[in-house]
Amino acid sequence: MRKNTITPKRLGVNMQMKPPSSRSSRLSPLLLILLAFILFASVLYGHNLLFISRQHPHFSDPPARPPEKVVRLQQKAVPFAIGRTEEGCDLFSGRWVRDEAAGPLYEESECPYIQPQLTCQEHGRPEKEYQHWRWQPDGCDLPKFNASLMLETLRGKRMMFVGDSLNRGQYVSLVCLLHRLIPQDAKSMETFDSLTVFTAKNYNATIEFYWAPFLLESNSDNAVIHRITDRIVRKGSINKHGRNWKGVDIIVFNTYLWWMTGSKMKILLGSFDDKVKDIVHMSADEAYRMAMKSMVKWVKQNMDPNKTRVFFTSMSPSHTKSIEWGGREGGNCYNETRPMEDVMYDWGGEAERSIMRVIGQVFGKSRVGITFLNITRLSGYRKDAHTSIYKKQWNPLTPQQLANPTSYADCVHWCLPGLQDTWNELLFAKLFYP
Repeated sequence: MRKNTITPKRLGVNMQMKPPSSRSSRLSPLLLILLAFILFASVLYGHNLLFISRQHPHFSDPPARPPEKVVRLQQKAVPFAIGRTEEGCDLFSGRWVRDEAAGPLYEESECPYIQPQLTCQEHGRPEKEYQHWRWQPDGCDLPKFNASLMLETLRGKRMMFVGDSLNRGQYVSLVCLLHRLIPQDAKSMETFDSLTVFTAKNYNATIEFYWAPFLLESNSDNAVIHRITDRIVRKGSINKHGRNWKGVDIIVFNTYLWWMTGSKMKILLGSFDDKVKDIVHMSADEAYRMAMKSMVKWVKQNMDPNKTRVFFTSMSPSHTKSIEWGGREGGNCYNETRPMEDVMYDWGGEAERSIMRVIGQVFGKSRVGITFLNITRLSGYRKDAHTSIYKKQWNPLTPQQLANPTSYADCVHWCLPGLQDTWNELLFAKLFYP
């Protein structure tokens, strides 16, 4: 192919110039210093602009920002980064590959921290197929999880997961990935109301989970008794929980499932202590937007971008209607043992897409550095990885449930080890190779 080169003649430069004198051919020390500075600045700012462009790669139309302000956001290296993801690599786009050799990253029986709601083998799951699938991004590879590096990075620091039971599953997964490197007498896990703390004593480090399904204050904030159908969320109340998040070095937020009530959300404008409560009704996406804005504001006010990292995990798909992926009508995730092979499968309806649009709009307008972990599509393929009926139930099963397993299968939560370990591999990649 012929290159469209730009010659001096095409630029209109007079080629009959006199040879420069020996004096003018020498570059002055000042000019050399200026050229060196320009080269250094181009490398530094070029890297930072590249980092910013990767913060929200799945949002197609972020608002335009003045270049000089964008550069000012990230003039220093990203905290905890030791490298960067290769150019053009989207870790969240790819396929699931059967990999018997890789196997799970830990054994269910080896990790005592998994809740009985997630121990599928202990509760009778007859096969382990769900443990032998590896996520393969398109055109690149997912960095191998390095537990030693993670623990050394957390030395003297706090890491916290904030959100609902799905975020708690990711939290427990990370603890299981790390705890084998810590002597038995040098680790502990304790729960204090909404806060669960895993301590690695010889690292002076904690990995914590804080129960806040809406992030804002709500009538569902009791970490044990929270099965409330008439949910109420208090507007502008993120500091009620946020005071417990201050001082963390790495924080991973999630909130989604509890907003999907199928009806209007009740938003409290006053206090839960008011005798007469001032309540307004909002659509789910309007209420969710309110929470996202509160979270971004809290991060801006309380997290130092030069020292801390903030992540947000996207929606975790449920698989309650097998007809959506070509299965039988009336079925769900029960008895599913393989991921979906249709790479065009797009989980979720209009309500879910509306929530994703809200995330994109709020994060796109924000100048706060929050790294988005888009686990939605890759998890949407994993209809096989749910706890289904293989979990400890809150209540004894009825004869009707026993006769029809599909009726009580949990198609929301995930077996451990399993899919959520991949979420943490992606978190690891974005923490160290943004």
